[in-house]
Order: sequence, then structure tokens, then C-alpha cells
Amino acid sequence: MTSDHDVRHLATGSPRPTICAMTTEILTHHDGPAHSRGHRVRHFALHYVEMVVAMFVGMFVLGPLEHLVWPALTARPDVGVLVMATNMAIGMGAWMRFRGHSWRGIAEMSASMYLPFAVLLVPFWAGAIGEGVLMTWGHVLMFPAMAAVMLLRPAEYSH
Repeated sequence: MTSDHDVRHLATGSPRPTICAMTTEILTHHDGPAHSRGHRVRHFALHYVEMVVAMFVGMFVLGPLEHLVWPALTARPDVGVLVMATNMAIGMGAWMRFRGHSWRGIAEMSASMYLPFAVLLVPFWAGAIGEGVLMTWGHVLMFPAMAAVMLLRPAEYSH
């Protein structure tokens, strides 16, 4: 799915907008009937909360199932965080598909589940950080990663 700012970029040859410009677009974008700026911001925020809830549902529903089927799968912390990211991505991806999102959008949002862990695995493997730091900061960094994905396609998440 190509967003409005991608189409404008291609049509005018102008540089891609920055995250700040895309945030402004969320607040000013008009699609169909006039919706207030507050309505679009509330819808964007509600959508973000829905995604977080779906992510946690995936983690809490699939985690016990995965332990039942393959108990030793998550014995290593590095494997464990990637399995947990997969559980979260499945839950969130299922909700996004139910909401009518494109496969591209689902793939981008799923990548936001893995990216923080992928970055943190390097210092973990080097022995610079421990399991607790890997787990905690991987989860903390998911939230801004998800927001960044949403800001890349404001029209998809604000209406």
C-alpha cells in the first residue's frame, strides 16, 4: 500500500518527508469526511493501544502453548527472546489482518518486534549485557519501534 506522502514524493520528485513531517501529516491528513485533528490523534493512539494489547495477547496465549509443545525451546535467553517476539508478532499480525491491514504493513510491524532484540543480541553475545538487560530493553524498545512504523504510514493508522 502506497501512502499519500509516498505518492506526493514520487509525483513531485521531492525528498521523502522526515518523521516530524509525517507526524504533522497525521495531525493534518484529511480522508473523506472532515474529521477533527483530535479525532485522528485519538484514533491513531487507540490503534497503537490495540496493537500493544494484541502483542501481549500473543505472548500470553502462545507462550504457554509453546512451553507445552517444546519446553526446552526457550532455555537459552537469545532463543527465548526471539520466540517471544514471534509470539507477539503472531498476535499482532492476526489482529492487524482482522483490521484489514496489508501484508506489507503486518511485515513492517512484525519487524518492529524483532529489531530491538536483533540490535541487543550483539552486545549480549559479546558478554557486554546480561539476560535481564536483553529482556527488559528489548521489550522497552519495541514501543518506540512500533510507533515509528505507524508514523511511516500515518494514513493507514489514523483513520
